Amino acid sequence: MRRVGVDVGGTFTDLVAFDEERGVVVAVKYLSSPREPWRSVIGALEELGWDLGTVDVLVHATTLGTNLFLGQVGLERPKVLLVTNKGFRDVLEIGRQNRPELYNLFFSRLPPLVPRSMRVGVRGRIAAGGEEVEALDVGRVRELARDWCGRVDVFAIVFLHSYVNPVHELRAKQAILEECPEAIVVASHEVDPQPREYERASTTVVNAVLKPMLSRYLEILWEELKSRGFRGSLLVMMSSGGLSSVKRAIDTPAAFVESGPAAGSVAVAFFSKLLGIEHALGFDMGGTTAKASAVINGEPLVVPEYEVGGRIHMGRLLRGTGYPIRYPHVDLVEVSAGGGTIAWIDAGGALRLGPKSAGSVPGPACYGRGGVEPTVTDAHLVLGRLPSRLAGGRVELYPQLARDAVGKLAGRLGLGVAETAEAIITLANTLMSRALRLVTVERGYDPRDFTLFAYGGAGPLHAAELAAELGLREVIVPPFPGVFSALGLVLADFRHDMYKAIVKDAEEVDDTDIEQVLEQLREKAIAALRAEGIEDANIVIAESLDMRYKGQSSELNIPYKGSVKKAIEDFHKTHASRYGFSLPEARVQVVNVRLTAYGLTLKPKLPRQEPRPHKPLPLRERRIYTRGNWTTASVYRMEMLKPGATIKGPSIIEGEDSTIYVPENYEAYMDEFFAIHLKSL
Repeated sequence: MRRVGVDVGGTFTDLVAFDEERGVVVAVKYLSSPREPWRSVIGALEELGWDLGTVDVLVHATTLGTNLFLGQVGLERPKVLLVTNKGFRDVLEIGRQNRPELYNLFFSRLPPLVPRSMRVGVRGRIAAGGEEVEALDVGRVRELARDWCGRVDVFAIVFLHSYVNPVHELRAKQAILEECPEAIVVASHEVDPQPREYERASTTVVNAVLKPMLSRYLEILWEELKSRGFRGSLLVMMSSGGLSSVKRAIDTPAAFVESGPAAGSVAVAFFSKLLGIEHALGFDMGGTTAKASAVINGEPLVVPEYEVGGRIHMGRLLRGTGYPIRYPHVDLVEVSAGGGTIAWIDAGGALRLGPKSAGSVPGPACYGRGGVEPTVTDAHLVLGRLPSRLAGGRVELYPQLARDAVGKLAGRLGLGVAETAEAIITLANTLMSRALRLVTVERGYDPRDFTLFAYGGAGPLHAAELAAELGLREVIVPPFPGVFSALGLVLADFRHDMYKAIVKDAEEVDDTDIEQVLEQLREKAIAALRAEGIEDANIVIAESLDMRYKGQSSELNIPYKGSVKKAIEDFHKTHASRYGFSLPEARVQVVNVRLTAYGLTLKPKLPRQEPRPHKPLPLRERRIYTRGNWTTASVYRMEMLKPGATIKGPSIIEGEDSTIYVPENYEAYMDEFFAIHLKSL
């Protein structure tokens, strides 16, 4: 069995390949092609050098959905015609009327993805209980289909209360396809069958916008792979951290918008189980951004809704600035602090960092590819923390170019070049520590209970300093840290999330009602997993209820264990834990019945070796700048270290895909799985 995972990032495309029979693990880091991301995938595979005819499974993850949807890949946004109830075509424009920036009088929201001229209302109404109040004007729907056939790329249908009774949406879809057989039609009950018309409309429209684009991209990729002899299965990572077929990715692309970052959390979950760690923090620092996620008891925290295209402030998404999508999504916090993030001085003379990034083109100044602005990578090179080449020797670094770039800021700040470089790193650490606090303190967890997993090309350079700032007990740099998210792709399981809205008082719902709904969802989920080649013995199902106090506008997800009464008790306890209070006498509602079905995959066997305590000899020494002084650090090669090796700081451990900085008063230890643990002395 040969499995390959490819993660297309903003700066690098990462690849991890497993050959089960030979027990070989290969990692590749390849510069991304932002405007033609499929070229990055093919380039990384060519760098791998394997005959694609021998590859059984290729798992793909990318933030392509976000890029396409924001128009960042040189493609025009598809034209969408939105068909909705008469009088409700402005739901997308009205939204929720929340003000993300309360005191900003000039704040403006993103324009709707569908302009008003292409949002049409038709007569017909389904009531909240599911009964028909007014018949659908099918003739008007047919007229719209004839008028717009060939002039739009997608028809989107969003009718009120279709989550209870989708009959009008089904009739409208049938009428459109009869008049325009080649049309792409997206109906809201197929995409997001839940209450709240604005969120359902937004999710449906985002799905409609992405569908032809993602379909085109995957078709190009598939043809390129086939032309090179690939005959295996092509899978795609979802934003929830689960795998799915290409067909599902094309049908519901909104579920795959943030597939790349989710893969890293999956890998953290795998290793936290392997090492017996209950509370783990994932810290992924790449070339463009740094991301943080929390993993509790081997499971990444997942949220049911997120926004794309919104504004980020200090790692916190400003709700209401983007387009809502209701699909499960790994709870990630992202800040503009990657290796390519540009440092600059504001009008007040203060040093700032990001959000602008040098990316892969032209890249940091030290790449020698035309970049002239100082970046985090340039600062590390000035401080002596980086080798002469990165990405397995593919990227040569030029120290003088880094000093020249950082020197531009140094003169304006009145500091030395090394002092300025250290200030850039300190500022980056401050930004990233806020992200780590957001996924712990602001989620109700004490960061001191967590172990930090540091990965990405630049993550291990900052990890020890971040741990010291947050009071974390330990840092783990996993094997293949620079391509760790790609490793998560070959460790992931299939996942299907299904739900049905019922919106009833909990006292009015009995266990039989819930079981009937769950049985319907189970049949659909199991059929979907079987179609993807998963055997029944490898299917695991988790069931839950979305519950709230009557009158609330948000829900808590509560595990369902066969008893509504027990779920109500658990809801009160969870509410008290989350918000600090509960209302035992208040009426509780069940909004949605949820089911998550996992299709367990065969996990590749990772390299393992019995540790033998020893102190390896350094390859050489290098001058580094730390805490305002130049000192000498020992330099080691990651690939030459064996389990049981102990290294004291200050040291640099250089690898093919990442570099680890071991500060003074820290010690590094390699365990049996070739992961490196950093602890303060």
